[in-house]
Amino acid sequence: MKLKQVVKTTTLAAAVSAMTALATPALAEVLIGSTLAITGRASFLGDPEAKTLAMLVDEINAAGGINGEPVRLIQYDDGGDPNKARTFATRLVEDDEVVAVIGGSTTGTTMAMVPIFEEAEVPFISLAGAVAIIDPVKKWVFKTPHTDRMACEKIFTDMQANGISKIGMISGTGGFGKSMRGQCMDVAGDFDIEIVADETYGPSDSDMTPQLTNIKNTDGIQAVVNPGFGQGPAIVTRNYRQLGIDLPLYQSHGVASKSFIELAGDAAEGVRLPAAALLVANNLAEDDPQKPVVMKYIEDYQTATGEPVSTFGGHAYDAFKMLAAAMETAGTTTDSAAIRYALENTSGFIGTAGVVNMSPDDHLGLDLSAFKMLEIRDGDWTIIE
Repeated sequence: MKLKQVVKTTTLAAAVSAMTALATPALAEVLIGSTLAITGRASFLGDPEAKTLAMLVDEINAAGGINGEPVRLIQYDDGGDPNKARTFATRLVEDDEVVAVIGGSTTGTTMAMVPIFEEAEVPFISLAGAVAIIDPVKKWVFKTPHTDRMACEKIFTDMQANGISKIGMISGTGGFGKSMRGQCMDVAGDFDIEIVADETYGPSDSDMTPQLTNIKNTDGIQAVVNPGFGQGPAIVTRNYRQLGIDLPLYQSHGVASKSFIELAGDAAEGVRLPAAALLVANNLAEDDPQKPVVMKYIEDYQTATGEPVSTFGGHAYDAFKMLAAAMETAGTTTDSAAIRYALENTSGFIGTAGVVNMSPDDHLGLDLSAFKMLEIRDGDWTIIE
C-alpha cells in the first residue's frame, strides 16, 4: 500500500513538473552556425577563427547576450574539405535551423556552401579571401577579409612606386592561389606590369625549385609574386633563398600570420606582403581609429588562449561583431531577412581589417586603404608605407 502511494505521488509530481515546464517557455537562444577548417592543412586559418568565435560568444553572453538572448554557437570542423563543408552547411540549415552562419576558412569550402545558404536565405559571412565570393554580389553572402584582387592591386602599387615593371609569378593551384593568380593577371596592365614568367605548384608539393629555376632563368624579371597560403609559400620562400634569387619577393595576405615567419625562417627576411593593421597594432598612430579595436582584440585573445593573434582570427572577430551589431540594429535575432538587410547596410564599422561600409553593391565594404604594406625585418612585421 505504501509502495503504491509512493509511486502515485511520484507520478503525480512528475506530471505536475512536466505541465509546469510546458507552461513556462524556454529561454530563447540565438542560434549561429559555423563550419571551419579547425583541423587539416588549413587549420592555421580555422583554429584561430574557431577560438575567436568561442571567446566572443562567452563575452557577449556574459554581457547579457544579443537583444537580451543568449547566443549558442553550433560549430563543425570541415577540415578544409569542400564536400564536408557542403554537408555541414545543409545540416546547419535543415537540422540546426540557425539564423546566420560565419565560416568558410577557405575559398573552396566557401564556394561549396554559397548555393545552400543562398537557396535557404540564410545570411552567410565568409572568412575566405577570393573576390569571387562577393563579386558578383550574392544577396545572402558577405565576407570580412580583403580580397585577392585588392592584394594584387596593393602589391602592384608598391612595385610601380619602386620602378618594377616585369615580374614572375608562382601560384598555388588551390582555390585561393588560383583565384589570386587570375586577379593579378587581370589587373597587371593597369599598373604597367608585365608578367613574363608564370609557374604553379600543387598543395602537396614539397619542393618548388624547378619552377623557381625557370623563373630565375627568365630574362628581365625584377620581382616575384607568390599567390597562395598554407605551407606552400613558406617552401617557395626557402627555395627562393636557396637558389640565390636576389629579387624582391612578394607574398599574399594569405600568409599574414606569425606561423609563416616561423616556417620560412631566416629566408623570410625582406619578404613584402599586404596585410591588415592587426599585425602591426603597436606601430599604429595613437589617433588611428583601428588602434583601440585591434589592441583590445589582441589582449583578449592572448588572455583567452595564451597564443598570438593572426589576421585570420581577426576575420572571425569582424564577422561576429558585425553580425551581432546587425541583429541589434534590426531588433531581431530570428528574422534572417531583416538581419541580412542590416548587414548589407553596415556603415562605419571599425574592425581588425579596416573601416567597413557595405552597400547593396558591395558585400565587403573595404577599400585599398584598409591594407598596410608590410616587410619582414628581423623576424617581425614592419610597416613600409
